[in-house]
Amino acid sequence: MKINEIAFTCYPVTDMKRSRAFYEGVLGLTVTMDSETEGAHWVEFDIGSGTLAIGRAPGMVPSENGGSVGLEVDDFDAAIAELKDAGVEIHFGPIETPVCFMAFVRDPDGNSVGIHKRKPGHS
Repeated sequence: MKINEIAFTCYPVTDMKRSRAFYEGVLGLTVTMDSETEGAHWVEFDIGSGTLAIGRAPGMVPSENGGSVGLEVDDFDAAIAELKDAGVEIHFGPIETPVCFMAFVRDPDGNSVGIHKRKPGHS
């Protein structure tokens, strides 16, 4: 698997309306994607060449101990196959949103790591 870049940084939230009020109203960010799928709700804000996301999904719990990282891959299906072959359990997904494919696994300490592939035309 070849990792190209960090696709996004995501912070889990418990109340999307309250969180959007902070990120949009307080920080002045503009929503670039809002998607609800399979029990999850993701809102993204493009900032320069990066993306900050806030989301609600099974197993995502806000914590003062940190957020989540999404790693952009060349071939999403191959990356998922490699992870499964290595015995890594997929924690959430794979799912498809309007702009990408993604799945989350956990590192040995339980931290969430996203495997991510943007769809053509989305950078």
